[in-house]
Amino acid sequence: MKILFVGTKKCDYLQDLTYSGLVKVLGNNSVVELNSVMSYHLPVKKYPKNLGYVAFNPLAMRCRYWKDVDVVIVGAAKPSCFTDYEAILPYLSATTKTVFIDGGDWGSIGGDFKRLNCEDLYENVVFKRPFDVVFKREYLKEMDYPSTVFPLPFSINEQRYKGIQQLPFLYDVAFWAVESHPIRKQVFDYVKPLYDCAFNGTVPNQVAKQYKRKGRFYFEEVKRTRISLNFRGTGWDTLRFWEIMGLGSFMISQHPGIVIPNDFTDGKEIIYCKEDLSDLQPLCDYYLKHENARRAIAVKAALKAAEFHTDVARAHYLLSKL
Repeated sequence: MKILFVGTKKCDYLQDLTYSGLVKVLGNNSVVELNSVMSYHLPVKKYPKNLGYVAFNPLAMRCRYWKDVDVVIVGAAKPSCFTDYEAILPYLSATTKTVFIDGGDWGSIGGDFKRLNCEDLYENVVFKRPFDVVFKREYLKEMDYPSTVFPLPFSINEQRYKGIQQLPFLYDVAFWAVESHPIRKQVFDYVKPLYDCAFNGTVPNQVAKQYKRKGRFYFEEVKRTRISLNFRGTGWDTLRFWEIMGLGSFMISQHPGIVIPNDFTDGKEIIYCKEDLSDLQPLCDYYLKHENARRAIAVKAALKAAEFHTDVARAHYLLSKL
């Protein structure tokens, strides 16, 4: 199978994880790019902007097989992707499968184009040739989608976590996040007087660019936290959710409003709190006291994540739908 990958050069988590998984499954020579993303082939970016980095591959960076490919994947809900894709549409074979990876925050297909004030671009491209398959990150549970649309949440690139060991715990309950959704402010207000939140930096008014914990140090700090919290941002799906799973740490989370194939089971691999946060403190108190139960859940979550939720597992899932 020959895949042409039409991606944005800017960091896009779902696009990057999709590219990484496909290359690991199919090989470098089977996934070529219309326009090369340097961070996929050279270690020029730091985490989390290096999620798509696989290895140096000059062939993938210079080939243009767009006339005879089996599949074209438009990797992100970004104007640059659709402009490039629209330009090659007249030259694609009628038998070439077309795929859209919609990693945007909005629940509607291509909804981010409305947010970016370029809805006409999306509509014009789809009018010329509807996508055969769409993979949606924010595949909302309460929304009905066409049969050609499938859920595709973020995943885990295990290579990024290699060598991260379990260190002695330093923190009890932590939530390091920007206030991109009202519930996050509610969480900060709720936990502010509790536990060691002020000490570990679980405080409001965070700015992502000013995070003190980055890269490997961030992973180590997650491993040093007994309970990590997860709540939605602009979208339901958060990278934090998958990081905690991939690192084998324990999490209490708001229940995501999106469909996650092979989802985690409450009480077995994850602990979900109520939407109004009324049981958040009792849950934290219980699992702080019951270390064995906490560790057992974290181990089960990591095993399930390794089986069903890596970038490689997502690539196999994507290919199965084609």
